[in-house]
Amino acid sequence: MKETENIFLTLINQHKAIIHKISKMYMNGVEEQRDLFQEIVLQLWKAYPTFKGNSKFTTWMYRVSLNTALIYFKKDNRKVDKTPLDENIDVIDVNENEGKEEKLVYLYTAVQELNVIEKALIFLFLENQSHREIAENLGISEVNARVKLNRTKEKLQFIIKKNGYEF
Repeated sequence: MKETENIFLTLINQHKAIIHKISKMYMNGVEEQRDLFQEIVLQLWKAYPTFKGNSKFTTWMYRVSLNTALIYFKKDNRKVDKTPLDENIDVIDVNENEGKEEKLVYLYTAVQELNVIEKALIFLFLENQSHREIAENLGISEVNARVKLNRTKEKLQFIIKKNGYEF
């Protein structure tokens, strides 16, 4: 049991950025993001015995994490708070281009106006997932993933323009 636990914790540590990004996509406040992060890790641990290695660990992790976020979001009937994100959420790298941090805040704020499926689509797109991988992770056809993603990107562009954000 201890060996399984160590392998799991190693994999989670290697890929925890995925969980952080999903948490930021679905929850606005820092505390809510932490709660969702913990819930995702718990569900990954519960589901870990079912991981057979037929796909990459990250593919399995995306699917479990996104399903957990969707259920968590719906179960608690959480309403999206349209207040600006706390600008101290991301660690600022002094070597980053000026304005990159501000653009990330704009993006995450705009994403809060999307529905839960659209958030998943944008997240997977930002993770450089192919249309096939997006379809696989969301349990839809590749054509459906392509169409939904294009519509969601257009909607996100509209939201960004509507809110007066500049990129």
